[in-house]
Amino acid sequence: MTNARVANITQPLPGRTACQYRNKCWLGCPFGAYFSTQSSTLPAAMKTGNLTLRPFSIVTKIIYDKDTQKAKGVEIIDAETNQTYEYFAKVVFVCASAMNSTWVLMNSATDVWEGGLGSSSGELGHNLMDHHFRCGASGKVEGYEDKYYFGRKPGGIYIPRFRNIGNDKREYLRGFGYQGGASRQNWQRTIAEYSVGAELKEALSEPGSWTMGLGAFGEILPYHDNKITLDKNVKDKWGLPVLNIDAEIKENEMKMRADMMNDAAEMLEAAGLKDVHTYDSVYGFGQGIHEMGTARMGRDPKTSVLNGNNQVWDAKNVFVTDGACMTSAACVNPSLTYMALTARAADFAVNELKKGNL
Repeated sequence: MTNARVANITQPLPGRTACQYRNKCWLGCPFGAYFSTQSSTLPAAMKTGNLTLRPFSIVTKIIYDKDTQKAKGVEIIDAETNQTYEYFAKVVFVCASAMNSTWVLMNSATDVWEGGLGSSSGELGHNLMDHHFRCGASGKVEGYEDKYYFGRKPGGIYIPRFRNIGNDKREYLRGFGYQGGASRQNWQRTIAEYSVGAELKEALSEPGSWTMGLGAFGEILPYHDNKITLDKNVKDKWGLPVLNIDAEIKENEMKMRADMMNDAAEMLEAAGLKDVHTYDSVYGFGQGIHEMGTARMGRDPKTSVLNGNNQVWDAKNVFVTDGACMTSAACVNPSLTYMALTARAADFAVNELKKGNL
């Protein structure tokens, strides 16, 4: 078990204040301590003088040139005026989140490939993944009634994956990790009680007992039939086709969920917790908000959408660097991996531009 480490700074940086323990991460952090494009990368890019930021822009497609077999730029709709514009560039980076990036590819170059730009392998839109969760265990911790916590940390505890590693062999492939934490019950614990008046006020003035929970995050395998497609019959307010999502967890994940609950309970009981109980709140695809896949990387253009440098096989000056490129999900939060892949691909693109290869 280790302390969870998240993308927040503990020492101030230019234009950003160190973490204030104010629990504002979910708001994007007004202090700039928690990483976001608004507090970190966009201001840095603006300082170069080379960035033009155009909000309220919906990319409808990548403009593909059949003669050069490369992209010329992108077409957008202004979300406020509904006007259409075209922007031209030597290189196009697609990083709109997994399913939206694939939507853009699917809606592009359909006069060349029916399934869109990057569909020549037949893999575009397939192999959708997420992390399945909403199951684990929790229990009560006796004692420590003279202890309390202060501040609001951006993360709790983490237990790395330990199943199907080394000599451990399970009835399913891959594994899961745990995110969790401990807290004292608050005033809401009294709702089911019958106390009134002074007795109720006294109960509300003191925190309740300690509880601790472990919530598991498990890997979903890249199944080819977990997919997204464009629905040509249903359009959004801008007249663009919406996405159909056809995905589910399968037998491998269902077997994993049993261990995700039981292992958590076993560890909590071994740690001395009381009234330990498991739970499965039922998972639906997408609830993990860790969408991955649908434009997978690979070594063969016949079986993948992107090469090892995140270039679309069908148009080498188009790069896809978000979760769409992932070939497997692991069980850890993936966003920092996307950032690393993007930085690597950007560096590669710059070098290729200088060599005249793009």
